[in-house]
Amino acid sequence: MHSAEQTSVSAPAAPQRAAGGASIPWYAAQAGECALFEHCFAQQLPLLIKGPTGCGKTRFVEHMAARLARPLITVSCHDDLSAADLVGRHLIGQGNTVWADGPLTRAVRGGAILYLDEVVEARKDTTVVLHPLADDRRILPIERTGELLAAPPEFMLVISYNPGYQNLLKGLKPSTRQRFTALTLDYPEPAVERAILEREGRAAPEIAARLVQLAQALRRLTDHDLEETASTRLLVMAARLVASGLPLRDACRAAVVDALSDDHDTLRALDDVVRAVVGDGD
Repeated sequence: MHSAEQTSVSAPAAPQRAAGGASIPWYAAQAGECALFEHCFAQQLPLLIKGPTGCGKTRFVEHMAARLARPLITVSCHDDLSAADLVGRHLIGQGNTVWADGPLTRAVRGGAILYLDEVVEARKDTTVVLHPLADDRRILPIERTGELLAAPPEFMLVISYNPGYQNLLKGLKPSTRQRFTALTLDYPEPAVERAILEREGRAAPEIAARLVQLAQALRRLTDHDLEETASTRLLVMAARLVASGLPLRDACRAAVVDALSDDHDTLRALDDVVRAVVGDGD
C-alpha cells in the first residue's frame, strides 16, 4: 500500500495514550494504513486486511481500536467456527433455556470493533452471516430470537486473511470480498523492521540490523517449498532470546529456522543462510 503519509521509525520514549488515558499498543506504521482505518471507521465501512502471517495485522487492529477508544472483540477463526458461534445460541441451564450472545452480536450491541482473524479458515456459513453488516444495511438478523439489530455508528467490522494460504477451498467469495474496503500489508521496510526489533525485541541496533538482513535473505529464497517465510514476529522472538543472553546463532536456529520447516534438506539450506549472514559464533 502506498500513501503520502510519512513513516516514523523511531520508537516512542513513552507509551502512547488514548483520549481517556488508556495505553495504546505500539505499532510502527508502514504507510497510510492508520489514516485509511480512521476513514473507514468514520464512514462506517468494513475493512479487509490482507497480509502474510506475522506481518503485524493483529497489532495494527489492536493499535487502532485503542487509538479510536473503542472496545475490541477478536475472534481467531478455525475450521469448526460456525455462524452460531458468532451470533449466539440457546443454552440450557437449571431447567431454563437462555439465549447467549456470540461475539458478533456482543460487538453490534456494544458498538465495538469486531476483528475476525484469518476469516477464510471459518466455515462458509460464517461469512454469509456477515453480509447484512458489511453493506449499507448494517444490520444483524438473529433468526433464533427474531431480533433485527441495527449496528450503531461506533460498530466496525474488520476481517483479515493470508493470501498465501488461499486455494479453491479456502478463499473469499466475490460476494463477500466486494462488500469490504481492502488494505494490503506486507513485511515492513528494513528501517521500520529494525525499529520494531529494537522496541519489541529489546534488540541492540547491530543485532536488529543483522536479523533484518537475515530475514531479507530468507525471504528471497525460491528454491524451497516453504508455506511461510521469516516473519517479523519470528524476528522479534529471536531478538528476545538474544536479549536474554542466548547467542545470536542459536536464537536464529530456535526462533526462525526450526519454526519454518520440518524437512531435513530445507532446514539445512536455511541453516546455511543463517551461517552466511550471522556467522557461527555470537
